[in-house]
Parts: sequence; C-alpha cells; structure tokens
Amino acid sequence: MEIVAADIGGTNARFAIAEIADRRVIRLGEAVTLKVAEFASFQTAWAAFGERAGRPLPSAAGIAIASPIDGDVIRMTNNPWIIRPSLIPERLGVDTHVLINDFGAVGHAVAQVGEDQLVHLCGPDIPLPAEGMTTVCGPGTGLGVAAVLKQDGVYRVIETEGGHMDFAPLDTIEDAIMKRLRRTYTRVSVERICSGPGIVAIYETLAQLEGRPVASRDDRTIWKEALEGTDPLALAALDRFCLALGAVAGDLALAHGAHGVVIAGGLGLRVKDKLLRSGFDQRFAAKGRFQSRMAAIPVKLITHPQPGLFGAAAAFAQAHG
Repeated sequence: MEIVAADIGGTNARFAIAEIADRRVIRLGEAVTLKVAEFASFQTAWAAFGERAGRPLPSAAGIAIASPIDGDVIRMTNNPWIIRPSLIPERLGVDTHVLINDFGAVGHAVAQVGEDQLVHLCGPDIPLPAEGMTTVCGPGTGLGVAAVLKQDGVYRVIETEGGHMDFAPLDTIEDAIMKRLRRTYTRVSVERICSGPGIVAIYETLAQLEGRPVASRDDRTIWKEALEGTDPLALAALDRFCLALGAVAGDLALAHGAHGVVIAGGLGLRVKDKLLRSGFDQRFAAKGRFQSRMAAIPVKLITHPQPGLFGAAAAFAQAHG
C-alpha cells in the first residue's frame, strides 16, 4: 500500500511517497523539501508536492507536525500555518490519515529502523532492548523527547514534553549559565540549553566568565564556527552543550526506566563526533547510586536521513496495518 508521508516543521515541510505492508515501512521514496515561508498553507504545499510528483497522490497519509496534537485547531509555534485536523480529508483529498507529533514520529522511526542505522555512542555496544523502554531525545529548535515501549513483540510510542522539565546545573559554569538565563526566563527548562538556540546562552556565559566583550551572535554562526573549529570559544560552548545533553539524556532514561537511549534529530547527527569525545558518556552515567545501572545502558544515535518522514509512515502503518 502506498501513502504520502509528511513532516511539517517550523522552517521546512518534507514530503515523500512511502510503501507500507504488515505494519511496517517497506520503502520511503525520495524526499521533497519545501520552504514553509514560500507557501500560504499546508494545503498549497501539499498541492505543490503533488505537482512535483507528477502523478496522483495516494489517498492515505501519515503526517508529523512540530506541535502538540491537541484540539480542533493546531497553531504551530514557529510556523504561521493553521491546521484544522477535521478538515484534512476534505482539503488534502485523503480517505485515511494519521496525525502525530513530530517527535512521536521519530519514536516510530527508532522502533522500525535496522541496527545498521543506529550508531553506538556509549555504554555497552549491544542492540537496543527487545523488551522494555527506550528513551528517545533529540536537540533541534527545541528538545524533543519520546519513549518507545516494546512488549510481546509489539511496540508503542509514548509522546512526551520532556524537553520542558527543569534544568539542573551540575557545576559552577552551569550555575552561571542558569543565572544568565534567569534574567529572561523565570523557569529555565532543559531545552533552553540542550537545543540549537541554547548554544547562544552557553557561548555568552563563557565569554562573560573570561571577561570578553559579549557580542550579539546568532546560534547558526556559533554552531558553524564550533563545528569547523574556527573559534575556540564556540568550540568550548559546544563541549558544554554535549556535557549538558549527556546529563539530560541520563535523567530522562532514569525517569522512563529505560534500558536503551537513542539520540535523534539533525543536530544530534551533526555533533556525533563531538559527543564521542566530549564527556557526554561520563555525564550520562553520573547518577550517584545508579551509576552502574546507567553504565549498562546502550546509547545510540539514529542516522536515518529522514526519521520524521519515515516515522510518519511507520505511525500510519502501525495504526492501519
């Protein structure tokens, strides 16, 4: 069976035609990426994808949206489109569809991809558990969090808002980052640090601690210089980011009772090599009396190029066989 898979974010809307069978994704076609700013609505972007496909689109769809799926109207945080779930069949011309949070879709991707698309980060180099809980978290515009529960050969994805739990500083530098963020936010959540934009506060705090002028710089510039190694302070900010992400991933695994962890998201893939050398693994395991348990958890990175699209198709396959 063919379906349309869609992954709608704040900046890009991605589409592909997927083939599903036996509750799994058999094939994901070539992805088409459209800029949200160039389209008035989800419906017009859908029509543009249909024109590019050069064929009638399937009448079924798995749709991932970067927003909680609540209520009669979905207003996206970083996207001006307004989506009314009840109008999707009429507006898109589909008979059957599944609507899922974008990181819920990533959870489905984690559950269905093969081990060849999971890179070992730390802990024992063993497969993810066939039974029990796996935590999935990924830094991007925010910090997405989901959990995958496997029982008796089937799985269930649990969508969460774990990126909004409180940030817990672990040393004096993180105390300083927290203090800086509190000037703007009464309550500092983990995604204020462990996300793409979060590196700005880390960078500015490190500059202040060294007595440097704190120039206003955007997160894209800092990430570029950190990953290229052209600015030592940006590189130090990236190391701090990886340490914080390790601590947060470990906290989430404890909260979920997980026996496996997967780091996801495009940003996670970009910092893969840095994660392996940053102290991420020590921070992940440093949970006091639970340190030995944490050290026994395999932590992996998903490398699938389109986990949102793949997961949207997988969510439909699970719901409709």
